[in-house]
Amino acid sequence: MAEPDVSDVRRRMDGALEAFKKELSGLRTGRASASLLEPVQVEAYGSRMHLKEVATVSVPEPRMITVQVWDRGMVKAVEKAIRDGGLGLNPQTEGQVIRVPIPDLNQERRQELVKVAHKYAEQARVAVRNVRRDGMDMLKKAEKNGDITQDEQKTWQDKVQAMTDQHIKQIDDALASKEKDIMQV
Repeated sequence: MAEPDVSDVRRRMDGALEAFKKELSGLRTGRASASLLEPVQVEAYGSRMHLKEVATVSVPEPRMITVQVWDRGMVKAVEKAIRDGGLGLNPQTEGQVIRVPIPDLNQERRQELVKVAHKYAEQARVAVRNVRRDGMDMLKKAEKNGDITQDEQKTWQDKVQAMTDQHIKQIDDALASKEKDIMQV
């Protein structure tokens, strides 16, 4: 009797959860965060590069991001990339340091961000449920082929369901935390 391999199911569920958390970290709250500038691409040395490849990003205070550009000749390009990044940010240059103040979010914008967060959460839940379905199908096939007994199949299905419930709860917890962050004035 070979045990069914549910570690793949767990790995794929963890992957869905990680992808969701990464999407959430890109949503802007009223607080400054270095990950806020991750999607910004700079036109540098004849190609498009991520901001972190041409500068150091830090958060000295809750409503300010500073970008220390390594190459003096790149300062203008970095400033333009941040301004045109679609994040509604207005960078101010002081030598090789670019200060990016984080403006307050208005109530309407906060509610839009919460809706986006809910959409991300639903996509993550669907991904976890799809992995659950694949796991259940694998167990049914194993039982049908005689690899495991019906009782073992039931036991493994319960384990897969428990894994699913755990991951859905983690998604809901992360969503609630992010929603609180966004709505905090």
